[in-house]
Amino acid sequence: MSEQSRGFEQLNARPYADVLIIGGGVNGVATFRDLALQGVDVALVERADFVSGASAASSHMIHGGVRYLENGEFRLVHEAVTERNGLLKTAPHYVRPLQTTIPIFTTFSGVLSAPFRFLRHGAGKPRERGAALIKIGLVIYDSFSRGGGLFGKGTVPPHAFVGRKRALAQLPQLNPGVKYTATYWDASLHDPERLALDLLRDGHAAGGDRARAANYTAAVGADGGRVMLRDAESGDEFGFAASVIINASGPWTDLTNFGLGDPTSYMGGTKGSHIVLDNPELLAATGGRELFFEHKDGRIVLIYPLKGRVLVGTTDLEHNMADPIVCTEAEVDYFLDLVAHVLPRVKVDRSQIVYRFSGVRPLPGHGDLAPGFVSRDYRIEAEPLTGPSSPTVLSLVGGKWTTFRASAENLADRALELLAHPRRRSTKGLPIGGGKGYPSTERARRQWIDTHERGIGTARASVLLDRYGTVAAEVIDAILADEADAPLTTTPTYSSGELRHLARTEAVVHLDDVLQRRTSLAFTGAVTAESVAEIAAMIAPVMGWDAATQAIESDRAMARVHAADPSWHEASTTRR
Repeated sequence: MSEQSRGFEQLNARPYADVLIIGGGVNGVATFRDLALQGVDVALVERADFVSGASAASSHMIHGGVRYLENGEFRLVHEAVTERNGLLKTAPHYVRPLQTTIPIFTTFSGVLSAPFRFLRHGAGKPRERGAALIKIGLVIYDSFSRGGGLFGKGTVPPHAFVGRKRALAQLPQLNPGVKYTATYWDASLHDPERLALDLLRDGHAAGGDRARAANYTAAVGADGGRVMLRDAESGDEFGFAASVIINASGPWTDLTNFGLGDPTSYMGGTKGSHIVLDNPELLAATGGRELFFEHKDGRIVLIYPLKGRVLVGTTDLEHNMADPIVCTEAEVDYFLDLVAHVLPRVKVDRSQIVYRFSGVRPLPGHGDLAPGFVSRDYRIEAEPLTGPSSPTVLSLVGGKWTTFRASAENLADRALELLAHPRRRSTKGLPIGGGKGYPSTERARRQWIDTHERGIGTARASVLLDRYGTVAAEVIDAILADEADAPLTTTPTYSSGELRHLARTEAVVHLDDVLQRRTSLAFTGAVTAESVAEIAAMIAPVMGWDAATQAIESDRAMARVHAADPSWHEASTTRR
């Protein structure tokens, strides 16, 4: 029986809990972990795979949100900077310092209009932000971040401004029209999906049988105060009772509430797309830094080196949740244009795109307010579910990757209050998954590798430590126990025993779960027809797949990996 089947059967065998969480994105799994740590009987369901919705479409950053200062969101920036600094310590295997440079082309632009945007909560058309305005913002930002500031000692250095000559010496490929660059530090998020899986792992470990989670399990309705759950694979349904229901389904929050018989209109999500480029010249031109800047339309965008590729994003477009979530050709044109604007001598074209992804931000409804000015803060709405027992439904409106721990703590506290259950411990400062015991110095790293390499070699142990944090010790044990382990022919940085271990222990249901969320293969452009077929064959013994099922899973995986690319689907239709 697969991990997913076990999760569904565990819920069906005991169809009640103190708290039922609907939604397995980062906010849902973080709340699951928090409540499990408090000894609460908690269950979580996700209609697809864990972390496959909005949480899978992030810009791979943990950041304080310097641009939110322009909207006057000082509380959010303070919380985000605090959480960023915390994650650098609790999840150092995936969250790492990121040097960020802003190319600036004017000196005083935006200084006069900024106060009006602040007073009118972002109303009006964006104006170009000049050096003076950016300098003011970064001074305030530093005060949230470092020792001697408003909120105590932080973990990142202060910002630095340089003029055109030094800017071009540091980054020679920059647009020669640049007047200044401002450089500050935020944090990168190397493997968002794996960090969320670590949260889920921690929740299971803390709660034991009182912490149950099932992916591919949808909340499809309500009956007499119970939530009707459906196994997406078999179609089986049953009713599940809970004293508190937490709706953490992100941009689908209103649709979830509608299905529960309680229509709401909390959400107003906007679509954000990204492309990943395999372009060594562009990678070198970044100098290892994220370039974070304002494009010609006033939209804040980024060019970000990651995993030997370059991530370019993002858009901010109104979106109807009934429409497909794809990265359109117009968005690709926008991305290519923004690269040409900042790095005009670097040649970039569509042939270098190895991956596209697109998602909808779980933003609150915002009327006529421009998407770029919509608050990234979150709130919690409470309504009783229709039915005799009338459990309370807590809906999370908003939320972002950086603040997942804080939003989960607030959701957990609301649930604990309703349950009259005391909080046993805080998650603040608590290491996450493979961040526990992660070596913080080069000497400690060498010691960890020397202790754990045990026949697989130091180079391989080093790769696995980077990939999984200290959880790599379990992966190494599994590899050593797998007599058939061998590097894959198509993707030799992974081995068959490693992938079989992931398939066996991480609730894998479909092949695309492995390619997109248990590994970085899709992100780096390593998914080809050949690699898909090889990986399907490698994990088939664990998954119980025959040759026909492997072929079905391979076709599904190729379609899912290219789901955000409409041009691939058009070509696929033509081929058929």
